[in-house]
Amino acid sequence: MKRREFITLLGAAAAWPSAARAQQSVMPVVGHLNVASAMPYSHLLAAFRDSLKRAGWAEGLNVAFEYRWADGQYERLPMLAAELVRRQVTVIVASGGNAPAQAAKAATDIIPIVFISGGEPVRGGLVASMNRPGANVTGVSTMFSALVPKRLDLLKQLVPTITVIGALINPKYPDADLQRRELDDAAATIGQQVRLKEASSESEIEVAFASFANSRVDALIAMNDPFFQSVHNQITALAARYTLPTIYWDREFAAGGGLVSYGPSLTDAFRQAGIYVARILRGEKPGDLPVQQPTKFELVLNLKAAKALGLEVPATVLAIADEVIE
Repeated sequence: MKRREFITLLGAAAAWPSAARAQQSVMPVVGHLNVASAMPYSHLLAAFRDSLKRAGWAEGLNVAFEYRWADGQYERLPMLAAELVRRQVTVIVASGGNAPAQAAKAATDIIPIVFISGGEPVRGGLVASMNRPGANVTGVSTMFSALVPKRLDLLKQLVPTITVIGALINPKYPDADLQRRELDDAAATIGQQVRLKEASSESEIEVAFASFANSRVDALIAMNDPFFQSVHNQITALAARYTLPTIYWDREFAAGGGLVSYGPSLTDAFRQAGIYVARILRGEKPGDLPVQQPTKFELVLNLKAAKALGLEVPATVLAIADEVIE
């Protein structure tokens, strides 16, 4: 071997460990894709980051974050997912229903995806099975839609004189058809008439509530939807204005002045997702991690709202409430 070639080879060998260390020291990036807007999710993202930090991943120290928000425009999700893929994030967290995870899955079959969704992940094509998701996708299924019968039952206990229940649904939510079926089945089981109104914008929500009032709806169920989550203050204010006893899926509504909510803890779901992201960052494969399901369900009751609506809360409901807001 010529002396020049030997020196070149020796130099390359010496440089390789440095290059490898530099590559390994590149900070991993967690991309977050959501169909709604940032503000209503701030406390949930704080729980997610705290979960990651407890697992050894601190923002700015050894992990970074990239956020993409669709602001309720589902059609933007494919473009936003593609941006995260081009950014070469290490893992994508997709929250707010099945649609963000579906967009991410369509954009990449390599980057790990962790979803947080109230939709049905197997039927939605996200995973092969709950126990063995396969491919590059796993996550947390919050089972929101499956809890419709329980919510209707609670509403009936709070307002025993109900004859007609209104239902607010977003037709753009990918699982809207499943929600309609769940609602129809639950209403038929208890022999309850349901009047459904669709809304996918703030102005349509205003129209829907006015229609509920004009059609003499006695109470209301708001179906789970990320867009409704982002405008929860508007929805609870309208329910109060039209004196409509309303049940929701997330405690933020009851905490913000709504009558009652029943569902899994979203905060807990985001913490669970943080644990999975930490495990993936340490080298585990998402397809080997079973889809998590809720371990904690919350019944939150707002007594101030009940009083304003002229309702006397049964002792049986008070006894099972996880949180009572005075």
